[in-house]
Amino acid sequence: MIGETVRVNPAWRELPVRTALPALHHALDRRGVAVLAAPPGTGKTTLVPLALAGLLTEDGARPVRRVLVAEPRRLAVRAAARRMAWLLGSTVGDVVGHTVRGERRVGPGTVVEVVTTGVLLQRLQRDQELPGVDVVVLDECHERHLDADTALAFLLDVRAALRPELRIVCASATSDTAAWAELLGDAEGPAPVVEAHGVSHPVEVVWAPPPRAVRPAHGTRVDPALLEHVAATVRRALTERQGDVLCFLPGVGEIARVAGLLADAPAQVLQLHGRAPQAVQDAALSAGDGRRVVLATAVAESSLTVPGVRVVVDAGLAREPRTDHARGLAALVTVRASLAAARQRAGRAGREAPGAVYRCWAEAEDALAARYPTPEIALADLTPFALQASCWGDPDATGLALPDRPPAGAMAAARQTLLALGAVDSDGRATARGVRLTPTGLHPRLGRALVDGAPAVGARRAAEVVALLSEEPPRALGDDLAAVWRGVKHSRDPYAGRWRDEVRRLRRATSDEPATALPDTTAVGLVVALAFPERIARARVERPAPGERSPYLMASGTAAELAPGTSLGALPWLAVAAADRPAGAHSARVLHAAALDEDTALFAGASLLTAREEVHWDTRRGEVVARRVESLGAVELAEKPLPRPDASLVRAAVLEGLTREGVSTLLTFPSNLRERLAFLRAAIGDPWPEVGDEALLERAEEWLEPELSRARRRADLARIDTTSALQRLLPWASGQAGRLDELAPERITVPSGSRIRVDYSTERPVLAVKLQELFGWTAAPALAGGRVPLTVQLLSPAGRPAAVTGDLEGFWHNGYHAVRADLRGRYPRHPWPEDPTTAEPTKRTNARK
Repeated sequence: MIGETVRVNPAWRELPVRTALPALHHALDRRGVAVLAAPPGTGKTTLVPLALAGLLTEDGARPVRRVLVAEPRRLAVRAAARRMAWLLGSTVGDVVGHTVRGERRVGPGTVVEVVTTGVLLQRLQRDQELPGVDVVVLDECHERHLDADTALAFLLDVRAALRPELRIVCASATSDTAAWAELLGDAEGPAPVVEAHGVSHPVEVVWAPPPRAVRPAHGTRVDPALLEHVAATVRRALTERQGDVLCFLPGVGEIARVAGLLADAPAQVLQLHGRAPQAVQDAALSAGDGRRVVLATAVAESSLTVPGVRVVVDAGLAREPRTDHARGLAALVTVRASLAAARQRAGRAGREAPGAVYRCWAEAEDALAARYPTPEIALADLTPFALQASCWGDPDATGLALPDRPPAGAMAAARQTLLALGAVDSDGRATARGVRLTPTGLHPRLGRALVDGAPAVGARRAAEVVALLSEEPPRALGDDLAAVWRGVKHSRDPYAGRWRDEVRRLRRATSDEPATALPDTTAVGLVVALAFPERIARARVERPAPGERSPYLMASGTAAELAPGTSLGALPWLAVAAADRPAGAHSARVLHAAALDEDTALFAGASLLTAREEVHWDTRRGEVVARRVESLGAVELAEKPLPRPDASLVRAAVLEGLTREGVSTLLTFPSNLRERLAFLRAAIGDPWPEVGDEALLERAEEWLEPELSRARRRADLARIDTTSALQRLLPWASGQAGRLDELAPERITVPSGSRIRVDYSTERPVLAVKLQELFGWTAAPALAGGRVPLTVQLLSPAGRPAAVTGDLEGFWHNGYHAVRADLRGRYPRHPWPEDPTTAEPTKRTNARK
């Protein structure tokens, strides 16, 4: 037996989780499932799998079982396997092995294998029964990674339908276990929860906000002022405290920046992240001789244990995925770390002895922070998940036991993407192509680029370009992917090493297609366009001015611009691999792209090619447009006018124009009928009609036909006789239509005999008339059946306003003499009687009179 051939290092007895092992064995023997809650540093990742495999003979004689441990990160996989092998006094690949994408170290005697959750998913898709595996441990399930949630749902299906003897353990570094217990439960009730309590030393919290305000993070950009403050806080901690310092930062770029700021610090500075060289990772995870500062991403929150840490400096930031389904853009964004993450980070300072955490924010800001991290399923691009579910036989994922349901909108967008890739059929079921894409371990987009790109450009070139896309190249290499590709092939830096490993893996996943005659630059653009056809972009300006670059329009409809300092020239077509949207920008910013020509763009984006007839109102032209359009998504390739468009479509387009631009803009109202009706509606109400733009649009069928159906263009609308048309809205049925001139007369006859037009455009109707024409008129009529007095605007002989009154009789007695004194000298030839109420009205001067 393998258990008899290994000698376990006695250090395992010092791990706190050992006290929980009997309860865990009992729970699995009785129910077959269990939830293990054990804080970081207790040995849950390294000791529990050995115990479940029956390798701890001092734990009691137990049968040897093959254990599969799933970790969310490759770095954690390697570290866990090395630690377990050390405990057994062996090497990785012997009793304990590991498998990550592109690397497998197992042997015939391997009993415990540590894998990424992605590898676990591939194995489940390949053989649902997981032959030879007795126990599966899903570690760090509290982090809520999408692959881990999916793997658990698949495992529960397997246990329910195929292998009831399969044992499943969900291991969490937090005590928030109720949901997991419910998920793993059965008819007997929730799954048993086993808790292990670590040695918890007190951790002093030091609030260390920046001395001045910093800009909030946007996208992946973090204010350099905050990073400078983090570096200063690390220096402060080195001065004030003993022991190693663990500093949490959101990403690799921020780690590199802070490392540069700490170049002269009195400690060894190590960078711990998934892309770090193996030697650096080993150094960070081993005890050092002198003081160390370990700059780490969230991987060190719970997945890894860094020895010697007494101080934690927390920048308070984390990275989460975000997907803009409408624009087809997905990226990581920087967000405020949750309260749970902050507690996890702080706890790393008190694992071995009393410690301290320096939090680089104000205590009051915790009131605005989320309690827990947002599950990845609620934020991420669900295209890979949707393909996994389809290949599993549950396209809608409605039958999967997931902790949270996938958002309907994100699932719909994912299905549309898979349908365009040919990976699923119209019912969402996986096609032969979809089944072929799954084992590649790539995002379905990249899998499609690999599979379809190999015959077009050759298997090697397809694999090399897809490898570039699977891990975004460092920004320092530039934005031209063809140039990046040429540079990486001759480089020996860590990124180039990982790229070569991925190329070798992808070559094994594809047929050995020979290279084609396609030039390298075109080949890169084609493979990128096959992966992201909706990001095929065409320049909006055919010949930009010297020194300027044209903006682009992607097939998705997103506007895009090249970033300042771009190495891409003035190209008519681009295949965009990565883009973001800077704060306050109206367009996406191209981060990585490759040159395309039109023929290649049409080939790669064939699924987006459409030919359609459209009749619509063009707001830019202010006109009805009827045309036949050939397009690549939102990019119009050619258009021709439609000579005889369908009349109903034209009518709909005209109505669209009236809606967009307004009835008052496109129609002319030469008479004041509309204003009179508006006045009566305001003064009386029903049965007089509403005549605002919205009301007229709603009743267009009643008053604007048949003229509306005859209109073909904007000019036709301007020629409509709106006075006659509006009369169709008059209240004929109630008999009130005949009172229009009585209630709101168009003109009023004044004492001089003139018929003066009433102005209904103001709140109260106004009669503007020369003062001499009203002599003898003691009161102006009231309108709307006596409800609204008429306002009189008295004009000078030159037609200029002299006075305004709603009480004409009062004006003659009180205001007239002041006006007469002011104007008589200026207009001596006009009559200015002492008593205007008895004077004869006139339109003439004294001489003519």
